[in-house]
Amino acid sequence: MNTVAIFLTLAIAFLITVLISPLFIPLLRRLKFGQSIREEGPQSHQKKTGTPTMGGIMIVISIVVTTVIMVLRISPGTIGFEFGLLLFVLLGYGLLGFLDDFIKVAMKRNLGLTSKQKMLGQIIIALIFYFILVRQDFPTYIQIPGTDIQFELGWAYAILIIFMLVGSSNGVNLTDGLDGLLAGTAAIAFGAYAILGMYFGTSVEVVIFSLAVVGALLGFLVFNAHPAKVFMGDTGSLALGGAIAAVAILTKTEFLLVIIGGVFVIETLSVIIQVISFKTTGKRVFKMSPLHHHYELLGWSEWRVVTTFWLIGLLFAILGIYIEVG
Repeated sequence: MNTVAIFLTLAIAFLITVLISPLFIPLLRRLKFGQSIREEGPQSHQKKTGTPTMGGIMIVISIVVTTVIMVLRISPGTIGFEFGLLLFVLLGYGLLGFLDDFIKVAMKRNLGLTSKQKMLGQIIIALIFYFILVRQDFPTYIQIPGTDIQFELGWAYAILIIFMLVGSSNGVNLTDGLDGLLAGTAAIAFGAYAILGMYFGTSVEVVIFSLAVVGALLGFLVFNAHPAKVFMGDTGSLALGGAIAAVAILTKTEFLLVIIGGVFVIETLSVIIQVISFKTTGKRVFKMSPLHHHYELLGWSEWRVVTTFWLIGLLFAILGIYIEVG
Protein backbone atom coordinates (compact mmCIF):
# COMPACT_ATOMS: atom_id res chain seq x y z
CA MET A 1 0.00 0.00 0.00
CA ASN A 2 1.66 3.22 -1.16
CA THR A 3 1.89 6.59 0.54
CA VAL A 4 -0.71 8.18 -1.73
CA ALA A 5 -3.31 5.56 -0.80
CA ILE A 6 -2.56 6.05 2.91
CA PHE A 7 -3.02 9.80 2.85
CA LEU A 8 -6.00 9.58 0.50
CA THR A 9 -7.77 7.19 2.89
CA LEU A 10 -7.10 9.46 5.86
CA ALA A 11 -8.16 12.56 3.92
CA ILE A 12 -11.41 11.11 2.57
CA ALA A 13 -12.52 9.82 5.98
CA PHE A 14 -11.56 13.10 7.65
CA LEU A 15 -13.38 15.22 5.08
CA ILE A 16 -16.53 13.11 5.08
CA THR A 17 -16.85 13.46 8.85
CA VAL A 18 -16.06 17.17 8.82
CA LEU A 19 -18.52 17.86 5.98
CA ILE A 20 -21.49 15.85 7.25
CA SER A 21 -21.16 16.84 10.92
CA PRO A 22 -22.52 20.41 10.42
CA LEU A 23 -25.58 18.77 8.82
CA PHE A 24 -26.07 16.03 11.41
CA ILE A 25 -25.47 18.03 14.59
CA PRO A 26 -28.35 20.52 14.02
CA LEU A 27 -30.56 17.58 13.01
CA LEU A 28 -29.74 15.73 16.23
CA ARG A 29 -30.50 18.91 18.15
CA ARG A 30 -33.87 19.38 16.40
CA LEU A 31 -34.77 15.76 17.13
CA LYS A 32 -33.87 16.49 20.77
CA PHE A 33 -31.31 13.67 20.78
CA GLY A 34 -29.48 15.23 23.68
CA GLN A 35 -27.22 13.52 26.20
CA SER A 36 -28.56 12.76 29.67
CA ILE A 37 -25.80 13.10 32.27
CA ARG A 38 -25.84 10.65 35.19
CA GLU A 39 -26.54 12.40 38.48
CA GLU A 40 -23.80 10.49 40.32
CA GLY A 41 -21.17 11.75 37.88
CA PRO A 42 -18.98 14.85 38.41
CA GLN A 43 -21.14 17.95 38.96
CA SER A 44 -19.12 19.83 36.34
CA HIS A 45 -20.62 17.53 33.71
CA GLN A 46 -24.20 18.62 34.38
CA LYS A 47 -23.73 21.59 32.04
CA LYS A 48 -23.25 19.07 29.21
CA THR A 49 -26.84 17.88 29.53
CA GLY A 50 -28.62 18.25 26.20
CA THR A 51 -25.46 18.15 24.06
CA PRO A 52 -26.37 16.21 20.88
CA THR A 53 -25.41 12.55 21.05
CA MET A 54 -25.41 9.63 18.57
CA GLY A 55 -22.57 11.32 16.69
CA GLY A 56 -21.23 7.81 16.18
CA ILE A 57 -23.54 7.64 13.18
CA MET A 58 -21.30 10.13 11.39
CA ILE A 59 -18.19 8.14 12.29
CA VAL A 60 -19.66 4.86 11.04
CA ILE A 61 -20.85 6.42 7.76
CA SER A 62 -17.41 7.90 7.13
CA ILE A 63 -15.62 4.61 7.85
CA VAL A 64 -17.88 2.52 5.62
CA VAL A 65 -17.92 4.93 2.67
CA THR A 66 -14.17 5.56 2.79
CA THR A 67 -13.28 1.86 3.05
CA VAL A 68 -15.54 0.92 0.12
CA ILE A 69 -14.12 3.72 -2.04
CA MET A 70 -10.49 2.87 -1.31
CA VAL A 71 -10.83 -0.92 -1.48
CA LEU A 72 -12.53 -0.68 -4.88
CA ARG A 73 -9.90 1.83 -6.01
CA ILE A 74 -7.01 -0.45 -5.09
CA SER A 75 -8.68 -3.77 -6.03
CA PRO A 76 -11.50 -2.98 -8.51
CA GLY A 77 -14.46 -5.33 -8.25
CA THR A 78 -13.11 -7.30 -5.29
CA ILE A 79 -14.14 -6.93 -1.67
CA GLY A 80 -12.98 -9.80 0.52
CA PHE A 81 -14.49 -11.43 3.57
CA GLU A 82 -12.30 -9.39 5.93
CA PHE A 83 -14.12 -6.18 5.07
CA GLY A 84 -17.43 -8.01 5.27
CA LEU A 85 -16.60 -9.15 8.79
CA LEU A 86 -15.35 -5.73 9.88
CA LEU A 87 -18.48 -4.15 8.43
CA PHE A 88 -20.68 -6.70 10.22
CA VAL A 89 -19.05 -6.02 13.60
CA LEU A 90 -18.98 -2.23 13.13
CA LEU A 91 -22.64 -2.06 12.13
CA GLY A 92 -23.76 -4.77 14.54
CA TYR A 93 -22.28 -3.18 17.62
CA GLY A 94 -23.15 0.26 16.25
CA LEU A 95 -26.81 -0.76 15.96
CA LEU A 96 -26.74 -2.13 19.50
CA GLY A 97 -25.32 1.18 20.69
CA PHE A 98 -27.89 3.11 18.66
CA LEU A 99 -30.74 1.24 20.38
CA ASP A 100 -29.15 2.00 23.74
CA ASP A 101 -28.79 5.69 22.86
CA PHE A 102 -32.29 5.95 21.40
CA ILE A 103 -33.88 4.53 24.54
CA LYS A 104 -31.93 7.04 26.61
CA VAL A 105 -33.02 10.06 24.59
CA ALA A 106 -36.58 8.83 24.04
CA MET A 107 -37.09 8.06 27.74
CA LYS A 108 -35.00 11.06 28.90
CA ARG A 109 -32.81 8.95 31.16
CA ASN A 110 -29.10 8.06 31.36
CA LEU A 111 -29.67 4.28 31.14
CA GLY A 112 -30.77 2.60 27.91
CA LEU A 113 -30.73 -1.12 27.33
CA THR A 114 -30.38 -3.27 30.43
CA SER A 115 -26.98 -4.84 31.02
CA LYS A 116 -28.42 -8.28 30.22
CA GLN A 117 -29.95 -7.10 26.94
CA LYS A 118 -26.73 -5.41 25.89
CA MET A 119 -24.61 -8.43 26.86
CA LEU A 120 -26.88 -10.82 24.96
CA GLY A 121 -26.63 -8.69 21.82
CA GLN A 122 -22.84 -8.47 22.12
CA ILE A 123 -22.49 -12.24 22.54
CA ILE A 124 -24.77 -13.03 19.59
CA ILE A 125 -22.76 -10.75 17.28
CA ALA A 126 -19.51 -12.31 18.53
CA LEU A 127 -20.80 -15.85 17.90
CA ILE A 128 -21.89 -15.00 14.36
CA PHE A 129 -18.46 -13.44 13.79
CA TYR A 130 -16.81 -16.67 14.98
CA PHE A 131 -18.92 -18.97 12.80
CA ILE A 132 -18.19 -16.87 9.71
CA LEU A 133 -14.48 -17.04 10.54
CA VAL A 134 -14.35 -20.83 10.90
CA ARG A 135 -16.24 -21.27 7.62
CA GLN A 136 -13.35 -19.40 6.02
CA ASP A 137 -10.85 -21.85 7.58
CA PHE A 138 -9.45 -19.05 9.73
CA PRO A 139 -6.62 -20.31 12.00
CA THR A 140 -7.66 -20.82 15.62
CA TYR A 141 -4.25 -20.53 17.24
CA ILE A 142 -2.98 -17.64 19.34
CA GLN A 143 0.56 -16.30 19.34
CA ILE A 144 2.56 -14.67 22.11
CA PRO A 145 3.48 -11.14 20.91
CA GLY A 146 7.08 -10.76 19.81
CA THR A 147 7.71 -14.51 19.75
CA ASP A 148 7.06 -17.55 17.57
CA ILE A 149 5.24 -19.34 20.38
CA GLN A 150 1.77 -20.49 19.34
CA PHE A 151 -1.07 -22.34 21.05
CA GLU A 152 -3.87 -24.07 19.15
CA LEU A 153 -7.22 -23.39 20.83
CA GLY A 154 -9.61 -25.24 18.52
CA TRP A 155 -13.22 -24.76 19.64
CA ALA A 156 -12.04 -22.71 22.64
CA TYR A 157 -11.15 -19.96 20.17
CA ALA A 158 -14.87 -19.12 20.17
CA ILE A 159 -14.63 -18.28 23.87
CA LEU A 160 -11.66 -16.00 23.21
CA ILE A 161 -13.54 -14.18 20.45
CA ILE A 162 -16.58 -13.63 22.66
CA PHE A 163 -14.35 -12.38 25.47
CA MET A 164 -12.47 -10.03 23.15
CA LEU A 165 -15.46 -8.52 21.36
CA VAL A 166 -17.61 -8.14 24.46
CA GLY A 167 -14.72 -6.99 26.66
CA SER A 168 -13.35 -4.54 24.11
CA SER A 169 -16.71 -2.97 23.28
CA ASN A 170 -17.45 -2.45 26.99
CA GLY A 171 -13.93 -1.22 27.78
CA VAL A 172 -14.00 1.32 24.96
CA ASN A 173 -17.50 2.36 26.02
CA LEU A 174 -16.27 3.06 29.57
CA THR A 175 -13.51 5.28 28.18
CA ASP A 176 -16.03 7.55 26.47
CA GLY A 177 -16.56 9.91 29.40
CA LEU A 178 -14.76 13.15 28.56
CA ASP A 179 -14.72 15.43 25.53
CA GLY A 180 -12.39 13.93 22.93
CA LEU A 181 -11.02 11.23 25.23
CA LEU A 182 -12.22 8.20 23.29
CA ALA A 183 -11.90 9.75 19.84
CA GLY A 184 -8.22 10.50 20.48
CA THR A 185 -7.23 7.25 22.19
CA ALA A 186 -9.12 5.13 19.64
CA ALA A 187 -7.51 7.00 16.72
CA ILE A 188 -4.08 6.23 18.20
CA ALA A 189 -4.91 2.54 18.72
CA PHE A 190 -6.30 2.05 15.21
CA GLY A 191 -3.32 3.95 13.84
CA ALA A 192 -1.02 1.45 15.53
CA TYR A 193 -2.87 -1.44 13.89
CA ALA A 194 -2.67 0.28 10.50
CA ILE A 195 1.12 0.59 10.90
CA LEU A 196 1.46 -3.06 11.93
CA GLY A 197 -0.79 -4.13 9.05
CA MET A 198 1.36 -2.30 6.52
CA TYR A 199 4.58 -3.62 8.05
CA PHE A 200 3.49 -7.26 7.98
CA GLY A 201 1.58 -7.08 4.71
CA THR A 202 -1.81 -7.74 6.31
CA SER A 203 -4.94 -7.76 4.15
CA VAL A 204 -5.25 -4.36 2.48
CA GLU A 205 -8.88 -4.21 3.58
CA VAL A 206 -7.93 -4.35 7.25
CA VAL A 207 -5.29 -1.65 6.76
CA ILE A 208 -7.66 0.62 4.84
CA PHE A 209 -10.39 0.08 7.41
CA SER A 210 -8.01 1.01 10.25
CA LEU A 211 -6.83 4.13 8.42
CA ALA A 212 -10.44 5.09 7.67
CA VAL A 213 -11.24 4.87 11.38
CA VAL A 214 -8.30 7.14 12.18
CA GLY A 215 -9.39 9.71 9.60
CA ALA A 216 -13.02 9.60 10.70
CA LEU A 217 -12.09 10.05 14.37
CA LEU A 218 -9.76 12.96 13.65
CA GLY A 219 -12.61 14.59 11.73
CA PHE A 220 -14.97 13.91 14.63
CA LEU A 221 -12.50 15.51 17.06
CA VAL A 222 -13.05 18.82 15.29
CA PHE A 223 -16.51 18.82 16.88
CA ASN A 224 -15.89 16.55 19.89
CA ALA A 225 -12.82 18.19 21.43
CA HIS A 226 -13.49 20.23 24.58
CA PRO A 227 -15.98 21.88 24.69
CA ALA A 228 -17.76 19.18 22.70
CA LYS A 229 -20.51 20.15 20.28
CA VAL A 230 -21.52 16.50 19.88
CA PHE A 231 -20.94 13.16 21.61
CA MET A 232 -20.51 9.85 19.78
CA GLY A 233 -22.70 8.00 22.28
CA ASP A 234 -22.85 4.24 22.58
CA THR A 235 -23.51 4.21 18.83
CA GLY A 236 -19.89 5.13 18.30
CA SER A 237 -18.16 3.65 21.34
CA LEU A 238 -19.62 0.14 21.03
CA ALA A 239 -18.96 0.13 17.27
CA LEU A 240 -15.33 1.19 17.77
CA GLY A 241 -14.78 -1.28 20.60
CA GLY A 242 -16.07 -4.20 18.59
CA ALA A 243 -14.17 -3.07 15.50
CA ILE A 244 -10.76 -2.84 17.15
CA ALA A 245 -11.19 -6.32 18.62
CA ALA A 246 -12.13 -7.61 15.16
CA VAL A 247 -9.01 -5.98 13.68
CA ALA A 248 -6.84 -7.63 16.36
CA ILE A 249 -8.40 -11.02 15.59
CA LEU A 250 -8.06 -10.71 11.81
CA THR A 251 -4.41 -9.68 12.15
CA LYS A 252 -3.72 -12.55 14.59
CA THR A 253 -2.54 -10.13 17.26
CA GLU A 254 -5.16 -11.03 19.84
CA PHE A 255 -2.91 -10.60 22.88
CA LEU A 256 -1.39 -7.41 21.53
CA LEU A 257 -4.76 -5.68 21.92
CA VAL A 258 -4.19 -5.64 25.68
CA ILE A 259 -1.12 -3.44 25.10
CA ILE A 260 -2.23 -1.26 22.19
CA GLY A 261 -5.60 -0.80 23.89
CA GLY A 262 -3.92 -0.28 27.26
CA VAL A 263 -5.97 2.81 28.12
CA PHE A 264 -9.20 0.86 27.62
CA VAL A 265 -7.85 -1.96 29.79
CA ILE A 266 -6.89 0.44 32.59
CA GLU A 267 -10.27 2.18 32.48
CA THR A 268 -12.03 -1.20 32.72
CA LEU A 269 -9.81 -2.42 35.54
CA SER A 270 -10.48 0.77 37.51
CA VAL A 271 -14.21 0.02 37.44
CA ILE A 272 -13.70 -3.63 38.40
CA ILE A 273 -11.35 -2.71 41.26
CA GLN A 274 -13.74 -0.03 42.51
CA VAL A 275 -16.74 -2.36 42.52
CA ILE A 276 -14.88 -5.25 44.20
CA SER A 277 -13.34 -2.96 46.83
CA PHE A 278 -16.64 -1.29 47.70
CA LYS A 279 -18.57 -4.56 47.90
CA THR A 280 -15.95 -6.34 50.01
CA THR A 281 -14.65 -3.56 52.24
CA GLY A 282 -17.15 -0.74 51.84
CA LYS A 283 -14.31 1.54 50.75
CA ARG A 284 -13.53 3.07 47.37
CA VAL A 285 -10.04 2.91 45.87
CA PHE A 286 -10.71 5.81 43.51
CA LYS A 287 -12.70 8.98 44.09
CA MET A 288 -14.82 7.86 41.14
CA SER A 289 -14.53 5.34 38.33
CA PRO A 290 -13.78 5.00 35.47
CA LEU A 291 -10.30 6.33 36.17
CA HIS A 292 -10.60 9.57 34.16
CA HIS A 293 -13.23 10.82 36.64
CA HIS A 294 -10.83 10.16 39.54
CA TYR A 295 -8.38 12.69 38.13
CA GLU A 296 -11.16 15.18 37.48
CA LEU A 297 -12.13 15.02 41.15
CA LEU A 298 -8.47 15.51 42.08
CA GLY A 299 -8.76 18.93 40.46
CA TRP A 300 -7.34 18.24 37.02
CA SER A 301 -8.97 20.14 34.17
CA GLU A 302 -10.86 18.05 31.65
CA TRP A 303 -8.39 18.98 28.92
CA ARG A 304 -5.42 17.95 31.10
CA VAL A 305 -6.97 14.54 31.80
CA VAL A 306 -7.73 13.98 28.12
CA THR A 307 -4.30 14.98 26.81
CA THR A 308 -2.59 12.89 29.52
CA PHE A 309 -4.61 9.83 28.53
CA TRP A 310 -3.85 10.51 24.85
CA LEU A 311 -0.14 10.51 25.72
CA ILE A 312 -0.48 7.27 27.67
CA GLY A 313 -2.38 5.75 24.74
CA LEU A 314 0.41 6.82 22.39
CA LEU A 315 3.04 5.22 24.64
CA PHE A 316 1.04 1.98 24.74
CA ALA A 317 0.73 2.04 20.94
CA ILE A 318 4.48 2.57 20.50
CA LEU A 319 5.17 -0.25 22.97
CA GLY A 320 2.83 -2.58 21.10
CA ILE A 321 4.45 -1.81 17.76
CA TYR A 322 7.93 -2.23 19.26
CA ILE A 323 7.08 -5.63 20.76
CA GLU A 324 5.62 -6.93 17.51
CA VAL A 325 8.16 -5.42 15.11
CA GLY A 326 11.26 -5.44 17.28
